[in-house]
Amino acid sequence: MTDETAKSTAQETAVEPGREVLQRGLYYEEFEVGTRYLHRPGRTITEADNVLFTTLTMNNQSLHLDAAWSATQPFGQRLVNSMLTLSTMVGSSVAQLTEGTIVGNLGFENVVFPHPVFHGDTLYSETVVTAARLSKSRPGQGIVTLEHTAKNQDGVVVATAVRSALVWCESAAQ
Repeated sequence: MTDETAKSTAQETAVEPGREVLQRGLYYEEFEVGTRYLHRPGRTITEADNVLFTTLTMNNQSLHLDAAWSATQPFGQRLVNSMLTLSTMVGSSVAQLTEGTIVGNLGFENVVFPHPVFHGDTLYSETVVTAARLSKSRPGQGIVTLEHTAKNQDGVVVATAVRSALVWCESAAQ
């Protein structure tokens, strides 16, 4: 290929600047009650994740840190810290639902861990929008209720939680 041919080919394949899309969460008006959002990719929880999270949060529970002692307990091995499971489940929803559009979390209810998470398990999370209403006290903001579920690689539910979040209405977003 000559220099002239290469230059011509590059010019033909050059793409004009087009539409730009900013990755963000949803504004209040975009949340639809009953919609299920599947958050991907999944997240494989490693031993390093568990030990780091557990020690960073000053949780010295032997069930998370002491392999020999945990081997004598009912599950026969260390368990992943349930707060890491909760954080990963909710965190996986951020890019799709609340990135840059949340004012703040209002609270969590009904946090349940029906099955343990072990090192090497992969969490797959999903969220269902169960309610949405405009805020009575904060114009330009709305409250959404989100039901989060995390399943392991075998489809077993390992965590659920209901979260209320205050989000911007599109017209009031800053």
